[in-house]
Amino acid sequence: MILGTLGLLGCAALWETVSRTGLVDSAYFPPFTTTMRALGDELADAAFWSALGSTLTGWAVGLAVATVAGILVGVVVATVPHLRVITASTVEFLRPIPSVALIPLAVLMFGTELRSVLLLVVYASFWQVLVQVLYGVRDVDPVAEDTARAFGLGPWARIRHVVWPTALPYVMTGVRLAAAVALILAVTAELVIGAPGLGARIAVAQTSQAVPEMYALIVVAGCLGVLINTGARVVERHALGWHQSVRGEVPA
Repeated sequence: MILGTLGLLGCAALWETVSRTGLVDSAYFPPFTTTMRALGDELADAAFWSALGSTLTGWAVGLAVATVAGILVGVVVATVPHLRVITASTVEFLRPIPSVALIPLAVLMFGTELRSVLLLVVYASFWQVLVQVLYGVRDVDPVAEDTARAFGLGPWARIRHVVWPTALPYVMTGVRLAAAVALILAVTAELVIGAPGLGARIAVAQTSQAVPEMYALIVVAGCLGVLINTGARVVERHALGWHQSVRGEVPA
């Protein structure tokens, strides 16, 4: 935590120095202190909080849908051998498609509504969770699974007591990655499509030449990313307190 704070302070000092010394034109890259004053003005504006709420809504709903769908589909596909083979090529074909390539489709279907943002967020985040679930289920010890069968455990009991504990570390990694991707796509969708949120507000600041306000909003987006990643790590440590990967962690 201390080292991370020092790193942020160092970046702020470098930002201020680069702008003040003229290495970069301050008209395009205003000093950090100027940006912070603009941020203060933004925090006092009710429209900013409305935009922040819209961004967080798109992020949270999209991430929730992607997580549930990724876990359910991943467990089903990974536990049915023939289904795993049938869907392998489809997954490898769809997964690399950038979500931003779906922007025209999203606009045609939903315009600039929240549903356009959700389409992009869910699509991008779903693959992060799905792939990790597939890896996690494949990592199940065959001996443990055979032992569960020998003791008469049914399919759901085996998933609960054998498959899920093994896959959970992978699932949490997928959710943490998906949380970051969901925020990126939420802001990107708002920026490009014009859906209400921080991204749309950044676009308005850019077109109106309000450069300090634009950077202030970008800083807010970055802070959201830090908070989301920190929260995801806390949830991960809580859910995996029994796992050696978490028990061996040393706080920074």
